[in-house]
Amino acid sequence: MPKLTVVDVQGKEVGEIELADAVFGITPNQHVLHDAVVMQQASQRRGTHAVKGRSEVRGGGRKPYKQKGTGNARQGSIRSPQWVGGGTVFGPVPRSYAYKLPKKVRRLAIKSALSSKVLDNELVVLDSLVLEAAKTRELVQVLKNLGMAKKTLIVLGELEEKAALAARNIPDVKLIVADGVNVLDVLYHDKVIFTRGAVNRVEEVFGQ
Repeated sequence: MPKLTVVDVQGKEVGEIELADAVFGITPNQHVLHDAVVMQQASQRRGTHAVKGRSEVRGGGRKPYKQKGTGNARQGSIRSPQWVGGGTVFGPVPRSYAYKLPKKVRRLAIKSALSSKVLDNELVVLDSLVLEAAKTRELVQVLKNLGMAKKTLIVLGELEEKAALAARNIPDVKLIVADGVNVLDVLYHDKVIFTRGAVNRVEEVFGQ
């Protein structure tokens, strides 16, 4: 089992914790990680792109000129696709890009992401994160004490309202609860901070 030092908000060592091999100690599966990231990014696409077909563009209510005798090709509307300003053929329409991977694959991806952070020494276990007030400067000081990089993900066992409010105004710092752990957030951030409660919750959910 991988062992990590547990620190407090001052950055001082307060103990050790053994992480479950089934969650934090597997060999990361790069292919599954890639599939999970692509799935999440696809699900975040808005899919609001749209163009107008010939029935939606303005104008073209009458025949532009008579059928015969002009020497031109016959035309029924100036808003046909071949005309400038006409409708678009087979253009994009609003759609959802979301799709799902099998549950076992999603679980393996999350465990691979967490294990990769442990292997790269980019995961820190915090005893607890309780702020005296919902002040951004207090959380900034905690991150400095822990020597955190610019992009930091904070994972709590349960939502701490003061910490959540304090984290909102810090660029590239995101705070989530353990039930919301996902591959994209874990891989995007340079450092990941887990509280003891978050470690226990993640091992409970994904350690089966």
